[in-house]
Amino acid sequence: MSPKFLRIAVVLGLLSAIGPFAIDMYLPALPSIGADLHAGTAAVQMSLLIFFLSMGFGQIVVGPISDMVGRKLPLYGGLALFMAGGIGSAMAPTIEWLIAFRFLQGLGASAGMAVPRAIVRDLHTGTEAAKLMSLLMLVFSVSPILAPLTGSQIIENFGWRAVFWTVTGAAALATILLATSLKETRPAEERVGSSFGTALAGYRFLMGDRNFLGLVAIAGFGIASFFVYLSSSSFILIGHYGLSPSVYSVFFSINAVAFIGMSQLTGLLAERFGLRRVVRVAVTGYATTMVVLFAVMATGIDRLDVMAVLLFIGYGFLGLVIPTTSVLAMEEHGEIAGTASALMGTLHFAIGAVAMGVAGLFFDGTPLPMVAGITLCAVISFTLAKFTLGRSREAVEAPAE
Repeated sequence: MSPKFLRIAVVLGLLSAIGPFAIDMYLPALPSIGADLHAGTAAVQMSLLIFFLSMGFGQIVVGPISDMVGRKLPLYGGLALFMAGGIGSAMAPTIEWLIAFRFLQGLGASAGMAVPRAIVRDLHTGTEAAKLMSLLMLVFSVSPILAPLTGSQIIENFGWRAVFWTVTGAAALATILLATSLKETRPAEERVGSSFGTALAGYRFLMGDRNFLGLVAIAGFGIASFFVYLSSSSFILIGHYGLSPSVYSVFFSINAVAFIGMSQLTGLLAERFGLRRVVRVAVTGYATTMVVLFAVMATGIDRLDVMAVLLFIGYGFLGLVIPTTSVLAMEEHGEIAGTASALMGTLHFAIGAVAMGVAGLFFDGTPLPMVAGITLCAVISFTLAKFTLGRSREAVEAPAE
């Protein structure tokens, strides 16, 4: 693996991680934000939900722009918006102001979510794209490991507002790396003919592509299951199980380790078995594990260690699903990679936001509603895979893509 390949993966991974970093560092702060700003649980969760929504739907605009003007300029603009939203969040006097600045911050983060996937498609397809995507996920997934731990330490020593100053500094560092370590991957001659009109035509085409939509939805419901966990885990693990913010951060990070470790096998497994088969087996393992977890919890076994083990196994399987479905969905859409990446990201976040909102309606401070939401998302993802990746399609995919 060449140094250039690794450098690109690191830079793209860091750009992609800025948004999740602003979520994962923030999670241990949710209870203290509510206390400090005299806000209820629903209002505090809204500051998380609004970030997801703006980060998701902002991609609809930034993706086509990256097809029209190149990949780097939208990234610069997104990082600037993210830093402005971070500064505003750090200084927010009320929960309403915090929600507003989190919306702005999420819009900025949308560029870091949509554009790096388009850059991967600019550079590679097939197994090589899967390898680059898995490396990108390696850097990207450092956020759920380090961010909660870092966030809890910052909160304990400096208060929750310091979290936003920290993520603003991380965005400034990402801006420097973007300027010095990444070349433009969509040259001017490839932008000819790209416009908002062609973007709308591209969206219409993609919305009629059942294979694209199926692959996006498989990953979308997988990601949604993690969003359900994100929105409830700090209240359950700290409030219900009595963990400290630091111990909660360790618990949260364990699942990211499983996700990262398995995602790094994507390229190897794809070369041997083919991307579609990898997705099919992985989503089956994920759904089965989550069904077992729900069955155990539903019988009244309310044990943190049991939940930890089964979530670890389940999110390991999910680590194979996300990069492979992303590569497969983008495979045939290189000419509109930015638009395709934007629609993919928006649908992922829309599905996740709806799942979080529905799960929030049933939140009662105990683990069972959260586990039920995770399981439902996993089962839907499995069902979609059965229709989208049936064995009859296997003939169109050689094992070494």
